[in-house]
Amino acid sequence: MLQTFNEANRDLLVNINGDLVHRDQAGISPFDSAVQGGDAVWEGLRLYNGKIFTLDEHLERLRRSARALAFTQIPTRDEIVAEIKKTLAANSMTDGVHIRLTLTRGVKVTSGMDPRLNQSGPTLIVLAEHKRPVYDDAQGGEGLSLITSSVRRFPPDCMDPNIHHNNLIQSIMAKVEANAAGADDALMLDQRGFVAETNATHVFIVSEHPAHAGKPEMVVQTPRTVACPEGITRQCVLDLCADNSIPCVERDISLTHVYNAAECFTTGTMGELSWVGRVDGRPIGDAAPAMGPVTQRLRGLFRELTDRAGVQVV
Repeated sequence: MLQTFNEANRDLLVNINGDLVHRDQAGISPFDSAVQGGDAVWEGLRLYNGKIFTLDEHLERLRRSARALAFTQIPTRDEIVAEIKKTLAANSMTDGVHIRLTLTRGVKVTSGMDPRLNQSGPTLIVLAEHKRPVYDDAQGGEGLSLITSSVRRFPPDCMDPNIHHNNLIQSIMAKVEANAAGADDALMLDQRGFVAETNATHVFIVSEHPAHAGKPEMVVQTPRTVACPEGITRQCVLDLCADNSIPCVERDISLTHVYNAAECFTTGTMGELSWVGRVDGRPIGDAAPAMGPVTQRLRGLFRELTDRAGVQVV
């Protein structure tokens, strides 16, 4: 799966610390912490008909991540929302937009890792693009294809996955493996060998639960947040299951569970809910790939939720 250039984004204005700059002229200092060491946090947001879905949940995660990295200054919720509104207005955006927020520790007085070299406050970047869910085309009639990466996700005692930081080398290395294998994305395991997430999304399977042996009901299952972040779209799916009496559990999931699942799908702000047809060359569910009924229902419920919920910004 390779994203393509959208001509509607040719003349985007990017917001860098409140200044609106054409995408071709936009830039940050080589002394900025994001350049020096990936010392930054980020969030992805999606705009639906003038409203940003789960805006406050994303901004709270941004704040938690920045605090965990000991940022001394963090813009307030209202300050960030004001810059988002300014950016959307400047680009005449109202729908079908993905926004990437980046908050860096800021510009250093000289090169080095020491955070005390950051003396001028953080850098806030608001990048809004016309972008529909990125996996729509890749799913096609056969669903996404995943391969299992050799790159393992860090446990919390190495780098807490709940810090939504900008050092994405692990994910990039896993994506390199997926590209080489001709797959859409890579499934990543934790240090124990259980499923964590993909290089870009959270993972769900639908199958009979061993604890419910003998019962025909399908159970939605997703990994515990041991080596993956507390995903916001992931949580929306868990809430939708609870609100609609869809059996759902969080548990350790091995590759054997994935290979034997009736359905598999991924979640994320950039891609919403996307169904998976093959993992490591194995078809998921029936031999003839098709989106499963539980995945279809949850996709419909999620679309209904994005239609009615969100914070009005346009």
